[in-house]
Amino acid sequence: MTTVGHLPDETSSFVGRRAELARLNAALTTHRMTTLIGPGGVGKTRLALRAARAAADRYEDGAWWADLSPLPDHGLLLPTVSDAVGLADHSLRMPVEALCEWLGDKRLLLVLDSAEHLRTPCSHLLADLLTTSPGLSVLVTSRRPLGTRGEHLVAVGPLPFDGASDALQLFADRLRAADPRAGLDAPGDGAAAAEICRRLEGIPLAIELAVAGMGRHSVAQLADRIGSRFDDPGAGPGAGPGRGRPWPAGATWPSGAPAPFPADSAAPAGSRLDLLADATARPRRHRTLRTAIGWSHELCTPLERLLWARLTPLRTDFDAAVAREVCAGGPLAGDDVDRALQGLVAQSVVQRDGDRYRMLDTLREYGRMWLAELGEARAAADRHAAGFLGLARRAHDGWTGPDQVSWYHKVADSHLDLCAALEHLLAHDVTAAQEMAGRVGFFWACCGHLSEARNYAQRALDAGPVDGPHRTRLQWVLGVAALLQGDFATAEKYGALCTAVALYDRDHEGMLGATYLSGLTRLMTGEPAAALEAAERVLRMADSVPEDSAHRLRCRLITVFALTALGRLPESEAAATALRRACERTGEHWTRSYADYQLALIALLRDRPAASAAHARAMLAGKHRLRDSFGIALGLDLLAAAIAAQGAGERAARVYGTGHAYWRMVGHPQRGTPELGPIRETCEIQARAAVGDEAYQRAFERGQTDNAEVGLAEALRTDP
Repeated sequence: MTTVGHLPDETSSFVGRRAELARLNAALTTHRMTTLIGPGGVGKTRLALRAARAAADRYEDGAWWADLSPLPDHGLLLPTVSDAVGLADHSLRMPVEALCEWLGDKRLLLVLDSAEHLRTPCSHLLADLLTTSPGLSVLVTSRRPLGTRGEHLVAVGPLPFDGASDALQLFADRLRAADPRAGLDAPGDGAAAAEICRRLEGIPLAIELAVAGMGRHSVAQLADRIGSRFDDPGAGPGAGPGRGRPWPAGATWPSGAPAPFPADSAAPAGSRLDLLADATARPRRHRTLRTAIGWSHELCTPLERLLWARLTPLRTDFDAAVAREVCAGGPLAGDDVDRALQGLVAQSVVQRDGDRYRMLDTLREYGRMWLAELGEARAAADRHAAGFLGLARRAHDGWTGPDQVSWYHKVADSHLDLCAALEHLLAHDVTAAQEMAGRVGFFWACCGHLSEARNYAQRALDAGPVDGPHRTRLQWVLGVAALLQGDFATAEKYGALCTAVALYDRDHEGMLGATYLSGLTRLMTGEPAAALEAAERVLRMADSVPEDSAHRLRCRLITVFALTALGRLPESEAAATALRRACERTGEHWTRSYADYQLALIALLRDRPAASAAHARAMLAGKHRLRDSFGIALGLDLLAAAIAAQGAGERAARVYGTGHAYWRMVGHPQRGTPELGPIRETCEIQARAAVGDEAYQRAFERGQTDNAEVGLAEALRTDP
């Protein structure tokens, strides 16, 4: 993310577009909804990113980016947009209601990139948001207009390619990016490059693919090759033997088996490639881009073409390990994947950023078409689902280990791929879907994806019979998600069900998990004695479960919370300290942060505000590593109280205001166990008394309206 807004980084030079940027700047100034329209590959995304970066400072709450290209349908549209604008709703409201309320008083620019396949749902969503959020402006990129009322259209065409053109500048820039020693200095190179740009009609993606396909050829040779390709009336996708097929005529797989297409077979019918076309640009331009992509495809080796196709089920960016897991098989071994991936990077089919890779949506569409032609669509979806089931298993097993934070982030960052894998497994392998939904559900609950956690857990339970630990996990996920949404009746119901099932199955880990769920529900509803009795009993019963088990650590946490609520502070402090040490030994952060939270609360109740503030900051640092907005909100309230108790009223007010911003982020008024109510009241009274009502209100409002990350960083500072 950049400093001017929550926008992706620009990873290559930006060329031209002065007139379009001027029109776009004027449109953003005078219209609340602007849609950039144009065919695939014409540069809408880069133009929108550059315009949003330039305009971000005009919006008090910045510019925020949502990439819609990975979404197969509208099912995850609301969660994706909510994630993009920083909302992690924990309430029972309809998601659109929560999003409208979150944006209602904000002044920001929301960019929705690649919305053409979700035109109707995007149009309906934006109509609601623009009606309820008067400070909201929206910039959309799409191949066609959305049709939303008030939509202002800005057409994006190719780069100019006559004379000293922007298209020629893009060609030269990409040539130098591939080889800093390269240029257009040799006699005839400038004219040849200009001819290439003319042949490719100034389409940026086509030019970038052409430069990437130069290999050891000169610019003049590249111009000849492109000229012969475009002059051949039969050239292009779907025309003639050998044109655009994954294997040249007569080729064989590396194993020696025949290639997927016989030598005399034609490439796929053009209708498959109509995904790249729409009614907003000339058909010739569609053919130009399709031909350029097809030519780039032919320049790839057979294994690179196969990898290109097999990468298409991936919804988000990926690393080499994921590529191997999802794509290896048959002629494409693990080492072959690595080599083919680097080949696709060299051909600009895949973009690399550090150790992460991504494929442009237009090129993914082409690869997806070839995946179907190879007859591998189902096999690729099976591999994709199996790969992300493996991720869920490893993350679940690694929850209490030293890589907990890393696994947490991997699950959060793979959200769309995990959802796609679950959809596939629910249709084709219910048992695997039930396992996966249970293993990933707690991560999702902590990430703020409560609706998805409940939805997939319920669908998995409803999909077919399930017994043993998988059933207990699914019911437990449903209960935890309900609890975090404030639905205590449902949480209590699933706590009882989990207990009964775990007892029947003699599943000690399941019993510990059930007790955590039911105990936390009792704590939230003011029954700490019952929570303590149940937790202590089950911890004794499940003595065979290892000390570092995630469920055992969480169950111990219930005893700490209950002892504090009962006023048994010396016992609670000792238990919290021991629990924190156990978490430190294993590298566990989630439970450890709540042990720090309890130590902060205990220190405050025992009139040790400096120690309380230190523990609260340790808790906040842990929750920040885990991106846990709910935990951060709790910790900020406690830190504000500790600061107020030390007499720093203005700073306490600002931290308290930042806490309120985080509470809004999770869609709740202040939550937590009942004993926090009096502490919050005392915090405000002490802070107001220290600095006066007017100064308190100014500082509180500053904390509430500041960027949340900035406010959290300020709260974590130990100097006054």
